[in-house]
Amino acid sequence: MTEENKVLASIGNVDIHESDVDAYLKSMNPQMAIQFQGDEGKKHILDELVRQELLLMDAMDKKMDEDEEFKKVFADTKKSLLKSYNFSKTIEGVEVSEEDMKKFYEENKRFFKNPESVHAAHILVDEEEKAADLAKQARDGADFGDMAKEHSSCPSNQNGGDLGTFGRGQMVPEFDEKVFDMKDGEISDPVKTQFGYHVIKRIEGNPEEEKSFDEVRGEIQMELTRQKQQERYLEKVAELEKKYKVEYK
Repeated sequence: MTEENKVLASIGNVDIHESDVDAYLKSMNPQMAIQFQGDEGKKHILDELVRQELLLMDAMDKKMDEDEEFKKVFADTKKSLLKSYNFSKTIEGVEVSEEDMKKFYEENKRFFKNPESVHAAHILVDEEEKAADLAKQARDGADFGDMAKEHSSCPSNQNGGDLGTFGRGQMVPEFDEKVFDMKDGEISDPVKTQFGYHVIKRIEGNPEEEKSFDEVRGEIQMELTRQKQQERYLEKVAELEKKYKVEYK
């Protein structure tokens, strides 16, 4: 046996190879597979493969494959697998051309948009009078970031009050309505919300804009592939309905 696929365990004349452990890992949910990385994790998987092989050997010794109950389960499972396998074969090879994707993009541009957003910072305090005073200081040239670090009760104070860029509806209604109605560079009067009084500085607004074809190419490819697969599936089923004479009663 090569170094790359060495035998890790043997039960009678049955060998479990390193490739068996790797295949088992790949079949797992990626989040779960993370727990079984490294030598210790692979040892757990090897132990499980040994246990499963022992169960198989015991079942074969007891001729469980001849049980009527097993035969029914096996037949049902086989039918289910054949349905899935035939479906996979039916949609196999479906491809979408670049021309089709660009045509779809041009016909549906209105659905591919980056929504309006704004970059803003704020200072949050408990008293309206204090908020009004801070707003005046900011308009008179005081450094907004320094004031946020000193006075704001919002965790964003560590970043000078910077809230980053956000779209409509991501902030509480009163804040949202005000900031999207401001001009770039403007400092607001106190805005009352459930959290207190905000002094808002609108840094920069970004209007709604269409996404480029390259930005949505993957999304379009997935959607058109799904559509073509569905079309091929329905065409196949229509042929089979005639062949096998389906009657609804």
